Amino acid sequence: MRLESPVVAAVLPISVVFLTYNDEQLIDDGLKSVADWASEIIVVDSGSTDGTLDIVRRYTAHIAVHPFENYAAQRNWAQANIPLANEWVFHIDSDERVTPELYASLRQLFTGTQLNDIDGILFPRRTVFMGRWMRHGGHYPVYHLRLYRKSRGQCEERLYDQHYTVPGAVIKAHGDLIDVISTSLDAWMQRHVRWAGLEVQQQLRAEVVATQVEGKLTGTPIERRRWLKRFVFGRVPLFTRVFAYFFYRYFLRLGFLDGTEGLIFHFLQGCWFRFYIDAKLWEARQAQRNTR
Repeated sequence: MRLESPVVAAVLPISVVFLTYNDEQLIDDGLKSVADWASEIIVVDSGSTDGTLDIVRRYTAHIAVHPFENYAAQRNWAQANIPLANEWVFHIDSDERVTPELYASLRQLFTGTQLNDIDGILFPRRTVFMGRWMRHGGHYPVYHLRLYRKSRGQCEERLYDQHYTVPGAVIKAHGDLIDVISTSLDAWMQRHVRWAGLEVQQQLRAEVVATQVEGKLTGTPIERRRWLKRFVFGRVPLFTRVFAYFFYRYFLRLGFLDGTEGLIFHFLQGCWFRFYIDAKLWEARQAQRNTR
């Protein structure tokens, strides 16, 4: 999916940070979506061996190379160690693109006084899977905090399902950040197998260590999602919760309206992935019991 840049773009005082690793098939559209209006673009690469950095150099000379540990550590390392030119930092993944509508909304916010007492900006992420927008199943709109004052925010130190946190007020912007899932199903499955292992490690840790984003039913969209995951989904028995969640997502939240692509996506991401996490969690707890 390619996005046309705005015809007339005003440069905004925002430092955009991309993470890359062998992303030559994805990164060009992401960079292009911010090139006309971001006053600074920084790429933190984890040692790409393909043509990723050749593409990056068409847009910016600000390239840092740092070994990858996990997303949170990489994001926070970039923010702590790279001198950013602007007060506002925007974290974007290599498979994400800023829509012209989101740019227009940000332009309006940054040319007014609405951000004077604001620490961060929320906007929805639009998932595109196999070329189709996943509009249903409760998957849109899902708000994320990716743009905030660098002195006020950071990525929470979780192994998986990280969110960004700020202590002060946040505001919503219009327009979407598009997440283009364009890799093969094999690559998708391999990534999720790895993420399932990280989620299990995080859940075992979470039994004794509190998360940074507090779950609040009356809080921000991010806090509400964390509350639902922890106090609703998290309290239903293993495996039962997986099928209940898929039924809720695919039937009650109309995920079936996303067609064949939606069936594949909602089943794999909303059922298979969650079942695999529960299976690994059960396995880990059994191993703990057997060693006592």
